[in-house]
Amino acid sequence: MENKTIATEVVLLGFSNVWKTNILLFLLFFLLYLSSLFVNCLIICVIRWSPPLHTPMYFFLGNLSFIDLSYSSLAIPKLLVDLLSTHRTISVIGCLVQCKVDPLIAACECQLLAIMAYDRYIAICRPLHYQYLMRWSVCCHLTAFVWTFSFINITIPSIAMPITLCYPNEINHFACEILSVLRLSCFDTSLQELVIFSIGFVVLLLPFAIIVVSYICIISSILKIRSSGRSKAFSTCTSHITVVVIYFGNAMLTYLRSSSAESLSRDKYTSLIYVVICPVINPLIYTLNNRDVKKALVKLIQAGDHHKSIEN
Repeated sequence: MENKTIATEVVLLGFSNVWKTNILLFLLFFLLYLSSLFVNCLIICVIRWSPPLHTPMYFFLGNLSFIDLSYSSLAIPKLLVDLLSTHRTISVIGCLVQCKVDPLIAACECQLLAIMAYDRYIAICRPLHYQYLMRWSVCCHLTAFVWTFSFINITIPSIAMPITLCYPNEINHFACEILSVLRLSCFDTSLQELVIFSIGFVVLLLPFAIIVVSYICIISSILKIRSSGRSKAFSTCTSHITVVVIYFGNAMLTYLRSSSAESLSRDKYTSLIYVVICPVINPLIYTLNNRDVKKALVKLIQAGDHHKSIEN
């Protein structure tokens, strides 16, 4: 600490210093962010106002949309501002808040995807017990567990091992990602990196193991169904499997590997997948082949048109 100065702000290098490139990136990310807000809010509203969708599967899907909204809103607005600015800085407090909230949201999404896999397992492998095993009280308790478990895993290590940032204060990223922020620490961060790896093992690999086991049981049960019913059973699972592969694949590339300078420089591109892309494609993957959501959306539009015609 004798030759180090504590930083008061952090510089986010972002992607480019070329003005034309930044304009194009701004337009691209702005459209993706608007799309994320629109489709996720739409799904939440459709699920909320459509009684046929008041089932555990859509309850968890609504929670997933809320998490995706939180994910994109945490980093993208700041990214958009920085793309049009030459002074790309964020306060140390804001940076630390961002790098703590981001893993919390990521952990919640991992646990929720595991619960959604368990829900599909119960629906397909134990359909006669579904109403009892996935009753509303159980769904609410599972959702509360997701947030509580994730909060404890992320918050307690953060309180026990606070980070003090020093100069140089530049991060080769568009947001304050925890592994990049650790490189600005005034002290040795070997212990913090070990803790992050351990938390990543619990938060990522355990839910992933639950998902894999659930789908092994699901696939074995589906293969026993007559061919006429297999397509419907598979259709309820393919969307979830697609989201799991995309999300867990990128998350594992980020948190379950060494934090070398070269790997950290690639993190900002990997982060784009689950911060910018996933919040847009997740609701599309779940709804494009979902007849129930499409029917509910059509009914809401028709009800709105009917209400307007009555007013006129």
